[in-house]
Amino acid sequence: MKHTFILFGRSIKHILRSPDTIITVLIMPAVIMLMFVYVLGGAVKNSIGENVNYVNYQLPGILLMTVACGISYCAVRLFTDIQKGIFSRFHSMPISRAAVLWSNVLSSIVSNFISLVIIILIALLMGFRSSASILAWLGVFGILLLFTLALTWLAVISGLLAKSAEGSYIFSYPLIFLPFFSSAFVPTETMPPALRAFAENQPVTSIVNTLRYLLNSEPVGKEIWAALAWCFGIAVAGYVVALWAYKEKQPLFI
Repeated sequence: MKHTFILFGRSIKHILRSPDTIITVLIMPAVIMLMFVYVLGGAVKNSIGENVNYVNYQLPGILLMTVACGISYCAVRLFTDIQKGIFSRFHSMPISRAAVLWSNVLSSIVSNFISLVIIILIALLMGFRSSASILAWLGVFGILLLFTLALTWLAVISGLLAKSAEGSYIFSYPLIFLPFFSSAFVPTETMPPALRAFAENQPVTSIVNTLRYLLNSEPVGKEIWAALAWCFGIAVAGYVVALWAYKEKQPLFI
């Protein structure tokens, strides 16, 4: 734990010295939120109901997109450290090797949390309002934490196995656009049958629905269990594969 937090401090310093990283992460979700609300919101309201606040409706999907944008920088940082020989230097020191990975994971969670708070503040300026209780808000941030953890382990895999800096973050593109094929922006009932079947059975839809119910103080039903199952499943699978990739890379570090 001591080694992890020391290296975590190193990663946070890198982020603070490059505030453009967080700004870049915020640009795409913020622009998409503005576009959907002010350009397409009027047309979309026909499918979700005139009395629905569209900022409230689409915010959960925007939050997931923010995380998908943000975790790519974890992959880039890992790849850069490997290319510059920083990992080899760490492994020549009497420190835990697992700390090298966990420090990057923790810094990714913290930086994404900052991005999520800023996106929520922007949504408030655009008219977002929530009747959620403190307990419901804790549930929202808990699910976002699990989702960030799950995707960050995927970023670790990409950072360890990538052959180039571009290849280390390109994996995030499908994750960024996955909310478009879910219930994030329009109800799945409006989609063609094949697309609807995919949208209703992919992880983003369950997570988005759960966040939406919590923010609107509505019963979450079975959606929350599906969301938690997806988050835990992706996190565990990503962690296992990341450890395998790390062990495969270790001979190159020694």
